[in-house]
Amino acid sequence: MKSSSPDKGKTVNPHWRQALPSDLPAIAAIAAQIHPELPERPEVFAEKQRLYPGGCRVLVAGDAVGGYGLAHPWKLNRIPPLDDFLRDLPDDADCLYVHDVVVLPKFRGRRIAGAYVTDIAALARAADINSLALVSVYGTQSMWERFGFRAVASDAALRDKLAGYGESATYMVCRLTA
Repeated sequence: MKSSSPDKGKTVNPHWRQALPSDLPAIAAIAAQIHPELPERPEVFAEKQRLYPGGCRVLVAGDAVGGYGLAHPWKLNRIPPLDDFLRDLPDDADCLYVHDVVVLPKFRGRRIAGAYVTDIAALARAADINSLALVSVYGTQSMWERFGFRAVASDAALRDKLAGYGESATYMVCRLTA
């Protein structure tokens, strides 16, 4: 007996692709599920996609969105506002800021976040940007260290901005090599 579902019995490998405007509801829903303590409006995600579409990716498996990643050019040792608009990107950016990478639990353990970091690092190098930066939340610092990120000592201004990200928030930088 043949299956009526074309994907039944097939393994669909999850992969990253550039996010489309039609992906924004899925991105917002995943963010609300995974980050209830750090809510952001869908319009904030839409602005990031508009300002730097190459850094906005979704994890897809078949027709399902299983995660997303958002990154954009920024300045080292500065943290973009959470749930606020960037308005524009700096002309003298010296890092790609990884705003968020979320992989839903059923897709974890497959090095998928690492594939996103690899893609974003290539994007940074192509733009002559030599660093990636992010804020690690929810105790994920050791995961980011596996991808080459290192914690940066925070001055008072950086500590003030980190406070809005929760107790375990850590600013981290990954220096890219040629």
